[in-house]
Amino acid sequence: MGFSKKRVSLCSLLLLLLFISVIARVQKDEASKMSAVETEQLQTSENSTMATRLGENEEEPLNEHAVDNPEEVAASVELISRNSTERRKLGFFSCAMGNPIDDCWRCDPNWQQNRKRLADCGIGFGRNAIGGRDGRFYVVTDPGDYDTVNPRPGTLRHAVIQDEPLWIVFKRDMVITLKQELIMNSFKTIDGRGVNVHIANGGCITIQFITNVIIHGLHIHDCKPTGNAMVRSSPSHYGWRTMADGDAISIFGSSHIWVDHNSLSNCADGLVDAIMGSTAITISNNFFTHHNEVILLGHSDTYVRDKQMQVTIAYNHFGEGLIQRMPRCRHGYFHVVNNDYTHWEMYAIGGSAEPTINSQGNRYLAPVNPFAKEVTKRVETAENQWKGWNWRSEGDLMLNGAYFTPSGAGASASYARASSLGAKPSSLISSITSGAGALTCRRGRQC
Repeated sequence: MGFSKKRVSLCSLLLLLLFISVIARVQKDEASKMSAVETEQLQTSENSTMATRLGENEEEPLNEHAVDNPEEVAASVELISRNSTERRKLGFFSCAMGNPIDDCWRCDPNWQQNRKRLADCGIGFGRNAIGGRDGRFYVVTDPGDYDTVNPRPGTLRHAVIQDEPLWIVFKRDMVITLKQELIMNSFKTIDGRGVNVHIANGGCITIQFITNVIIHGLHIHDCKPTGNAMVRSSPSHYGWRTMADGDAISIFGSSHIWVDHNSLSNCADGLVDAIMGSTAITISNNFFTHHNEVILLGHSDTYVRDKQMQVTIAYNHFGEGLIQRMPRCRHGYFHVVNNDYTHWEMYAIGGSAEPTINSQGNRYLAPVNPFAKEVTKRVETAENQWKGWNWRSEGDLMLNGAYFTPSGAGASASYARASSLGAKPSSLISSITSGAGALTCRRGRQC
């Protein structure tokens, strides 16, 4: 009798395990189908490279991948963030960081075997940037930049111009000095984790008329103006490039861009510039130092297509030797959330042409200069004009006399378009931003 009961119990257990396995398999198949459909839709989008679009009529939309309805994006943010957190099973103090991007991947000792998991860790307006998630790995073995028209296989330039999605990694530590700007193609991830990679003392990164790019874990500094040269932008096209300004990262007419965990400093022009209809951008976990005009968001006061722009600036450390533009905004919607500002000489956040700026949970440490305590600056605009702009400070920590000058009626619809994730308390800034910049991640270890 006892033996029969044991057999029945064992059979029941086996049936239960079989049932669970079938359900899990069905769910996995459904998720795979959905992912495949989404990937196919993205990859069959027109993948026009920069050089083939330069001659088009300026009246045509520059970026067909841009977010058409900012209100729809804002309305979906809370639901997406909640679902993403539940999916990753993140705790508020997960891995003792409280930084949702880092908590998503940094605590995994096998992160090197799971590199593409990073593409699921995005937050903010650029959270849907998948980069090269759906492509193969490309290993950069050669730091040289020998021929900008016919790049040598194994170099970074050869990797970024390919038409197919690629997840680009590096075989070893290297310093890459580019002869000309590095013109990227769509669906690329440049992943510098595990090695020490510097792009320095030459041309730097151009993201122009493309979509879905992730740039992670690089040291980018001392970028120089380049140009008046032929440069290849895809396997099938190269063209004449006029002078480039010398930005560390230049984003032009592009969307779904994520710039994360880079160390940027001392370039000829900006460290990150996003202009000419670019949108759906997240700039996160970067360490900015020793530079004048740090971040520019918006082409000009008269370029109204930038009204669609939505940019998240989160978890960055704005460190020593910075002067202004952290960021400087025009027209669009900007969420500045949980950043650590420890240095500026003129101002931290500036703007013109009626941008909406939502500052939440940041820590602002004003300089000693008694005439530079103000966080904000309305650039070349009279008060009777800017007093209606929607700029707010919510939960920010003001230190050493720092103060934020708010404006506008605080319209909820406007701030909804400038909200991209939930802000954490400013008291947690030290832990949230402690890993800002390019990380030292070595093989088989947590970062």
